Amino acid sequence: MSNLVNAERVTMSYGTRTLLDDISLGVGRGEAVGVVGSNGAGKTTLLQVLAGTLVPDAGRVTHTGHLSIGFLHQGDDLGSDASVRDLIVGGAPDHVWAANPRTRAIVEHLLADVGLDAQVGSLSGGERRRVELVALLLAEHDLLVLDEPTNHLDIEAVDWLAKELMALQAANVALLVVSHDRWFLDAICTRIWEVHAAAIYMYEGGYAAYVLAQAERLRQAATAAARRNTLLRKELAWLRRGAPARTSKPKFRLDAAAALIADEPEPRDRLQLQRFATARLGKDVFDLDKVSVSLGGRMLLADLSWSIGPGMRIGLIGVNGSGKTTLLRLLAGELLPDTGRVKRGKTLRIGYLSQGVEELRSTDRVLESIDRVRRQTRLTTGAEISASSLLENFGFTGDKLTARLDDLSGGERRRLQILRMLLEEPNVLLLDEPTNDLDIVTLTVIEDYLDSWPGTLLVVTHDRYFLERVCDVTYALPGDGSCVLLPGGVDQYLQSHRDLLSEITTPKAPTEGPSSSASAITRQAKKDLARLEQQIARLDQRLIALHEQMAAAATDYQQLTELQHEIELITANKDELELAWLQAAEVAG
Repeated sequence: MSNLVNAERVTMSYGTRTLLDDISLGVGRGEAVGVVGSNGAGKTTLLQVLAGTLVPDAGRVTHTGHLSIGFLHQGDDLGSDASVRDLIVGGAPDHVWAANPRTRAIVEHLLADVGLDAQVGSLSGGERRRVELVALLLAEHDLLVLDEPTNHLDIEAVDWLAKELMALQAANVALLVVSHDRWFLDAICTRIWEVHAAAIYMYEGGYAAYVLAQAERLRQAATAAARRNTLLRKELAWLRRGAPARTSKPKFRLDAAAALIADEPEPRDRLQLQRFATARLGKDVFDLDKVSVSLGGRMLLADLSWSIGPGMRIGLIGVNGSGKTTLLRLLAGELLPDTGRVKRGKTLRIGYLSQGVEELRSTDRVLESIDRVRRQTRLTTGAEISASSLLENFGFTGDKLTARLDDLSGGERRRLQILRMLLEEPNVLLLDEPTNDLDIVTLTVIEDYLDSWPGTLLVVTHDRYFLERVCDVTYALPGDGSCVLLPGGVDQYLQSHRDLLSEITTPKAPTEGPSSSASAITRQAKKDLARLEQQIARLDQRLIALHEQMAAAATDYQQLTELQHEIELITANKDELELAWLQAAEVAG
């Protein structure tokens, strides 16, 4: 099958820097190509050259006849005078465009909170982004070029968009996607292109296959990049062990992966980290007692009681506006509750990463801004590391060390913001959308750092891969003021969301008894009961084994203390699961 787009010996430079050097490649019908690489490597430039919006310095790019290309740029191309309706459905009234089921589904999923008669100029940046994405999806292009399409989308919308793009791919629409969302890349891509050092490295399969192939390439070449290889091996081990959705790609070579990670330990020793965290934090971290918070007349948290202990790694998910940022600000002390009380441990040193980067002084230079915080810090291993070494790990080398903060890109400012926070040596981290503007290489470095970081961690993110990678438990803010434990993680949350939407939008027959929505919730609750019972049973077996070990070690007081500490941790986990079981049992009837 011939390609829709062909690039032959393309070279592209900016000033003295070459971003693409003698590149030849192509995109065929029905292919979904993910483009990855560090910030500034040339990913967006490659998309622009292939789409024909940028002319290369050398070489040529050819398109098949009558090729229709839709391009989603990082910055929107929308005007301010047109209405949303004009842009997405050509001004058609509701009864016309809504008669098409696909059009209706796209609008309902991405623009449910946006009025179609609103002027584009009155919308927020995120709303404008979604309007442009809807317009592209409805335009029936042959090739969709998407530069960071998941920006400003919550977890539900990312999950839906992945399924929509897979359906388009099945209909022979080609996709060329730049994204730092690794779950999204693995869900939709059939090939991965890595842009590195002005060259393109090509891999078959999704992101999981790319991690394996890249690790093998580095190992076989015996390169000097030992640290990067170690990070890739750790990430691959996690992919193979804990992410079943990522092992479904038929091109993922299971035997090679098993051999590569045979001696690779788990990413982190949870029990050991919890012991360190307890020593640093004591038994109390956060205790919320009947806390309520409302903003703009909307109740975000209602009578919430929640105890967060040392070493807990919690992911928070929910739709935009459900109160996730509000909860972090409440824990950080930036916001007071309307009613109730927030009790904080006496030894807390909180590192709070907000979504903005306003706290960085624009007149500073990179190394100066770091030295102002701390010249050296101590790792969890006890070894000291200099600020300049950490800067190098986070991608700041050469001229970047003396660059003014005003001259840094959004991703570079975000990296610096995270590094400054870590240098403060906090024992509690509150991270609000930490993956914004970061490339995959930087995300891997941060995940590796967090693997050995002993403290309490709360993360708000729409990046499903990052959330599952660094967190041990997930809670949801459904938007009704509650905070709900999700034993089944993101999958459980999305399935409940899909079931609810399906039942709401499905017409009900006159002969129906109980509402379909209630039936869907009941069915999900019964599934949760079965899953929770299995988890509780496993914990009971572990407790029995620990008590037997205590009986056998009756004279070894050090071992008895360690065993007792593990029993307390497991018992606390069991208490949470039993509470979730009671809640599910009440719903299931």
